[in-house]
Amino acid sequence: MNNLPFIKALNKKRLVSFLIGIFIVLSFHNNIAMCRTARPVSMPFSPGERLTFILKWAQIPAGEAVLEVLPMKTFEGAQAYHFRMTAESNSFVDVFYKVRDRIDSYVSEDMSRTIHYKKKQREGEHKKNVQVNFDWEKASAQYSDNDKQKDPITIPPNTFDPLSVFYYSRTQELKENSIIKTPVTDGVKWVQGYARITKKETIKVPCGEFEAYLLEPDLQHVGGVFKKSKNASIKLWISADERRLPVKIASKVAVGSFVGELVSIE
Repeated sequence: MNNLPFIKALNKKRLVSFLIGIFIVLSFHNNIAMCRTARPVSMPFSPGERLTFILKWAQIPAGEAVLEVLPMKTFEGAQAYHFRMTAESNSFVDVFYKVRDRIDSYVSEDMSRTIHYKKKQREGEHKKNVQVNFDWEKASAQYSDNDKQKDPITIPPNTFDPLSVFYYSRTQELKENSIIKTPVTDGVKWVQGYARITKKETIKVPCGEFEAYLLEPDLQHVGGVFKKSKNASIKLWISADERRLPVKIASKVAVGSFVGELVSIE
């Protein structure tokens, strides 16, 4: 296989950063809101869950991402879920564009809103240390990067950050041919996003075969390569059992296609 076009695109478009962001159905710089319905179901996850995914761009292995539910934490006097995503490029991609990212999200015990969010990005020479402080008495969120703060923004009730909204979607009842929504913010702006559950089908990934629902988020609020790509799409498959596991994600844009597949469940 000739990897030269991939390497050129990687340097020019920061594709590893892009694919890692899309892995959790969001862009690190633009939000894709996931799911919300009126009636939650029982929690499909608990502390100790660890999901590992292999990421490929145009069939070329590019990196690995891990989603974890860590032990409950007392945060500002209240119990909170602690979610974490880590992502890193593999040794082949490291030569051209090394990625080491980590996102932590703290969410109220009843899974109704985000309490705190932070993101540490190390992508080539690009570095960020982001924190978003949520003040629910003032209904606001304030973004800072390396201690440089932006003005707080007003947010609606039950707003989530880009990572926790993914876990919130897993608590919801999934049905074919339904539309679900929720507000989400990265601290810079908030959006009301939508996703459609289009169908139920059988999906095979390295860790097994699953009956899964196909979710297709609306890309109206997404910029970057999605905005510039005609007929861009993102597809996410969530298992139809009680755990509602993310098993596969795929995207299609002008510069190629990306796939992330579940390889390990702990």
